[in-house]
Amino acid sequence: MINQDIPIKAYGVLDNFRTNATTDIAVEQLRTIGYAVIDSGMSRPEIDDIAERFARVSDNYIREHGRPALEAINEIDTIRALLAQGDEAFLQLAMNPLLMSVVKEVIVGKFILNQQNGIINPPQQQYSQSAWHRDLPYQHFVSSRPLAVNALYCIDDFTSMNGGTFVLPASHKIEQFPSEDYIRRNAVQVNAKAGSFIVLDCMLYHCGGYNSTTSPRRAVNHLFTVPYIKQQINLSQATAGQILSPEQKSFLGYDYPIPDSVGSYLNGRK
Repeated sequence: MINQDIPIKAYGVLDNFRTNATTDIAVEQLRTIGYAVIDSGMSRPEIDDIAERFARVSDNYIREHGRPALEAINEIDTIRALLAQGDEAFLQLAMNPLLMSVVKEVIVGKFILNQQNGIINPPQQQYSQSAWHRDLPYQHFVSSRPLAVNALYCIDDFTSMNGGTFVLPASHKIEQFPSEDYIRRNAVQVNAKAGSFIVLDCMLYHCGGYNSTTSPRRAVNHLFTVPYIKQQINLSQATAGQILSPEQKSFLGYDYPIPDSVGSYLNGRK
């Protein structure tokens, strides 16, 4: 909700950011505080359809890889490479037009889908994403322009009760992890409706909250990066059997293979 009592007039200003559309507002927020919430533009039936597909893919994934094996490596609450699990709806979700219009404004030049993982915040227990992290983990640098953006699609409403995502505003602008005092004073829990994307600069520190309800809180996390950053899973190989358009192939990294020899590299230059 916009606070109408906050002053907006200014003086001594020679340049300012102007917003003409909802996506402009999200871009401004991403550049300044590191996060924004945007609507996917999907209808209620489409939102419900994605939720049903997520449940089916999750069940199949656990059957394929085995619950005990996934639990043993702390992977039971993550479904890797959703779009490679035989349901084309997840590739369409990753290429959502409203989301793409924001990412194209924030990442200058070419970008690819680096990851698409299902995330489940289980009820009344800790899980791996509850610790503060960047989506390019172990990195302590800042850049003048984002190298990567992640977008968390909310399958369920994100609330304070079910462990909605916490963020540390503007932490994408500092190299070090903030102090405990900063975290306690500045952490914000993001509320978002099902069908929304929580979009983050990948260097913004964030984490999942504690889910005190009796139902899991589910999401699909996307990481978009410049092509020079290695994909978590080779999505061009993982989707090799699918019929894809040239645009989809470029989006999944088909245009950026790692040459296996000098000859391959030189042929690629042609």
